[in-house]
Amino acid sequence: MIYTTHYHSPIGNILLAEKNSALIGLWMEGQKYFLGSVQGEMLEKNDTAIFEQTRKWLDRYFAGEKPLAAELRLAPVGSDFRKAVWQILCEIPYGETTTYGEIARTLAEKKRIEKMSAQAVGGAVGHNPISIIIPCHRVVGTNGSLTGYAGGIEKKVQLLTLEKADISSFFVPKKGTAL
Repeated sequence: MIYTTHYHSPIGNILLAEKNSALIGLWMEGQKYFLGSVQGEMLEKNDTAIFEQTRKWLDRYFAGEKPLAAELRLAPVGSDFRKAVWQILCEIPYGETTTYGEIARTLAEKKRIEKMSAQAVGGAVGHNPISIIIPCHRVVGTNGSLTGYAGGIEKKVQLLTLEKADISSFFVPKKGTAL
């Protein structure tokens, strides 16, 4: 059974999902890939331990604190490749950014291969089922483009601004897959 609940945040409504006492999803209303690969019977239930912990985590985050993803029991559903990318996302410090290319290089080093596709990394980042907590909003294009956020560029900017990230050199692309 998958349990769901809602969280009302400064950036809009958020749906949380849990299975076996672990958080498997966090999606913003209107997000691309909403519910993603989560399959199974769902039931609204507000009072689970992981939901309470996640609400407190999000309250702290939106209050400007720097909670870590490791504070929560996370179980995102995805391939081993996607999970490896999501793990790297969790290592991006609060208020800082990295690029798809840098993540590809890091992953290539970890796998001891010559190189990894930044586009493949972009696909994994875009399908992150636990937005905000697994901080995919901290990834930008090598050229400074604020592209590639399934929640939308406006929310990406809001989250980076909340974290006081220096986004002065970044720009919003005129075309892209996640505008």
